[in-house]
Amino acid sequence: MSKHATPDLTKLPSRAPAEFHKEHTLRELKRIRQELIELQYRLYAENRHSVLVILQGMDASGKDGLIRRVFSGLNPQGVQVHSFKEPTAEELAHDFLWRVHQQAPARGMLQVFNRSHYEDVLITRVQGLIPAEEAKRRFVAINNFEKLLQQAGTTVLKFYLHVSEAEQRERLLERTLDPDKQWKYEAGDEEKARQWPQYRAVYEDVFRHCSPASCPWHLVPADQNWYKAYVVARTLRDALLRLDPQLPAPKATRKPVS
Repeated sequence: MSKHATPDLTKLPSRAPAEFHKEHTLRELKRIRQELIELQYRLYAENRHSVLVILQGMDASGKDGLIRRVFSGLNPQGVQVHSFKEPTAEELAHDFLWRVHQQAPARGMLQVFNRSHYEDVLITRVQGLIPAEEAKRRFVAINNFEKLLQQAGTTVLKFYLHVSEAEQRERLLERTLDPDKQWKYEAGDEEKARQWPQYRAVYEDVFRHCSPASCPWHLVPADQNWYKAYVVARTLRDALLRLDPQLPAPKATRKPVS
């Protein structure tokens, strides 16, 4: 997506294209995950580049499940996941990117952000915590921050998991009925669901201002978990193939003492 594109999320598909079939796609996902295991091992061993995967989406868009489906099985020494919650008092005492920069991936690492610095131009606007002018300043800061990461050798992949209003309502209802998911339920879930139009508008603003050619947003249909995982895994696999990490040459070994 170009920086000046203006997507309309009400018209964006939230389900897989008709030509994709679940069983075939799941087999392809399994194959891609095997490739990811090898590529991530080489990324870690080479220790030259890093990858940052940013996951954003409405509540109940399936970020947690996606992380399990795509990243389980990779070498835990080289993969980290960080979930950005409500800022602490210490974090609020600094600029909004302070806590984020501390979680940027080191060389050789694959880092996943479950929510991210974009929350500071999303929920803050819906709740009226920052004015439009401050949001514009933060867009510039975010673009510069991501450019800095790229200049340091980090590939930045940004995914918006697009769940429809109807699917979101169904998933939020499931949180109240399914004992295995009730722990996810929060008192404000219903209110956030009613605010879908407001969140849609601020997300569209993010896509308009923070999607340079060097790290565009990938808008992923998210009503079907199998297709969502496939798209993210395939995009990550392709990015790692472009990096083409190589195993280091063997270190010289000492000759045995006679």
